[in-house]
Amino acid sequence: MKGVKHYKKDGTVYTGGTHKMPDGSLHTGKTHGKTSVKLFHFKDLSATAKKKA
Repeated sequence: MKGVKHYKKDGTVYTGGTHKMPDGSLHTGKTHGKTSVKLFHFKDLSATAKKKA
């Protein structure tokens, strides 16, 4: 979604390129690689990650 912040699992805001996986999840990087990680919306973060965000 454009204009919606995305976060790494630990609550760090992610602003780089993204790609969508076949299952619909969003990952870091323009294409999938060894360092790609899943991204989350704020509402989907753990309580600890929300505090960091």
